[in-house]
Amino acid sequence: MIRTHLFISGRVQNVFFRARTQKKAKELGVSGWVRNLADGRVEALYEGEKEKVEKMIEWSKRGPLFAKVKNIEIIPEEYRGEFNGFEIRETLIR
Repeated sequence: MIRTHLFISGRVQNVFFRARTQKKAKELGVSGWVRNLADGRVEALYEGEKEKVEKMIEWSKRGPLFAKVKNIEIIPEEYRGEFNGFEIRETLIR
């Protein structure tokens, strides 16, 4: 089991990135969350079986149909198993 924190930049807001991420995570059985950031990026946290999380990361490098991912920062973290399911969180405004 692994946990990965992502920061995704490019054309990733207003293209259904969060909704499609949630759908894909549910299909794969990955838990965690996704949200928009005030600076235009998307932040996501994935937890689950290594192979499934890796598939989520690969999907995140492309995103949904109208997205244009330019950069993705992938930060491995210690697995905690703290989520039941996958949620869309409110936009983080700093």
